[in-house]
Amino acid sequence: MGQVSRVDAVRLAAMKADEHAEGKDTAGAVMASDAFFPFPDGIERAAEAGIEAVIQPGGSKNDDAVIAAADDQDMAMVLTGQRAFRHD
Repeated sequence: MGQVSRVDAVRLAAMKADEHAEGKDTAGAVMASDAFFPFPDGIERAAEAGIEAVIQPGGSKNDDAVIAAADDQDMAMVLTGQRAFRHD
């Protein structure tokens, strides 16, 4: 859910999942991002929402800190090395 604030994007995506997931919530869910996480705060917010795994392209100069944040939260993370959507 694209937003100017990366933390708000995670918060709003979790809120939408809670509202529209037919009685399910974000606990145990997987979060996908078409952009890298430039800082650990998005991962920390995702963990607060109950996200257990993240798939993202990676490529931030702060990937090591983001991966460490995922490890600290016992969150699985997959770095694809490429974006999923075409952006012209």
